[in-house]
Amino acid sequence: MFNKSKQPPIKSLIADGTQIQGNITFSEGLRVDGSIVGDVVASEGVASILVISDSAHITGGVVADHIIVNGTVIGPICAHRMLELQPKARIEGDVDYAALEMHQGALITGQLRPMLGDEGKPTLKLAANNE
Repeated sequence: MFNKSKQPPIKSLIADGTQIQGNITFSEGLRVDGSIVGDVVASEGVASILVISDSAHITGGVVADHIIVNGTVIGPICAHRMLELQPKARIEGDVDYAALEMHQGALITGQLRPMLGDEGKPTLKLAANNE
């Protein structure tokens, strides 16, 4: 469905141990390993990917085309194309998504709201545990 070879490059990193207070706007790709208190929003008009690692903690809204979560997000999430929830993902907030892939162990405390496409149905993929 989404060709991973056509993902935008990750050009920015917020490293583990880094703490940021304030809103962040990024273009193309961003990986978060540290802590952010503020909104993390991708620039409009450019394909975007946001990777939130298992050591990351974000308190604020998150908006991007493709979002991969394996850390903690306290706030709403809006994934315009794809949301991937890895096993250590912890989300406290409402989630809007066009397509959703959720691994066993991921936890959401909030509402899941599909953004309905042309077909009128959201895309859901249940990830198998390959261990």
